[in-house]
Amino acid sequence: MSSTAPVITSAIPTHVTRLERLIYRISCRWIFVFSIILGLYVGLPFIAPLFMKLGWDIPARVIYFIYSFLCHQLPQRSFFLFGSKATYTLPEIQSVWQYTDNLIVLRQFIGSPEIGWKVAWSDRMVSMFTSIWLFGLLWWPLRRRLKPLAWWGLVLFLLPMAVDGTSHLISDFAGIGQGFRDSNTWLTALTHSAFPTSFYTGDAWGSFNSLMRLLTGVLFGLGIVWFGFPYLDDAFSQQAQSMEVRVNYYHQKTADVSIRVTSGEKPL
Repeated sequence: MSSTAPVITSAIPTHVTRLERLIYRISCRWIFVFSIILGLYVGLPFIAPLFMKLGWDIPARVIYFIYSFLCHQLPQRSFFLFGSKATYTLPEIQSVWQYTDNLIVLRQFIGSPEIGWKVAWSDRMVSMFTSIWLFGLLWWPLRRRLKPLAWWGLVLFLLPMAVDGTSHLISDFAGIGQGFRDSNTWLTALTHSAFPTSFYTGDAWGSFNSLMRLLTGVLFGLGIVWFGFPYLDDAFSQQAQSMEVRVNYYHQKTADVSIRVTSGEKPL
């Protein structure tokens, strides 16, 4: 009486490692993984003021410290949560803390229970990276209908931020609150004082400076997504197809060997 040989598949190597399987899964779902990672990156600066509100000073200050390497964190150019206003002018910051125009000192101010707590990076960084995250989510379902942005189109989307950011940098050399972007007298003359004084001066929400940081950040995010994401999608798709061929090949090879072992044949 003959007996059937047992099926032994565990000893048959597939040559597909766990790392390769992980790479394959990430390549197939890269936009999902990217959205989670970028969402955390964008969201953590808003968690810091929440932690301060709850009295969790240590984790909040850890977030502030980490993001201090990524942003200037100047309070007059940042949003505040859990206070009476979303933004404060430099004189308002100086009145509740200390009178200084030193960049190193100013960036250390994170808020107070009375005026609220500062988001861990500036309004420009908020608009830049939040727009990348949001436009990325919008781009995914529309990717088949949109042609990738040309390189010159990317330049046009990035140029406004380059001009705005460079002009702020040059202006700050005159001292915080003393530069031509703090008074914007050139804009006052150009528009014949058509808007309130608060629109021209300072960095508070609703001012020309704050609106330009918001607008240029949004344009930056749109340009990055429209230009860069199609290339990322192509790269991950090619990686997934390559890995799929490899995985399917070794799955088929494993199945063939299993059949031969089951039938009692000698594996090739």
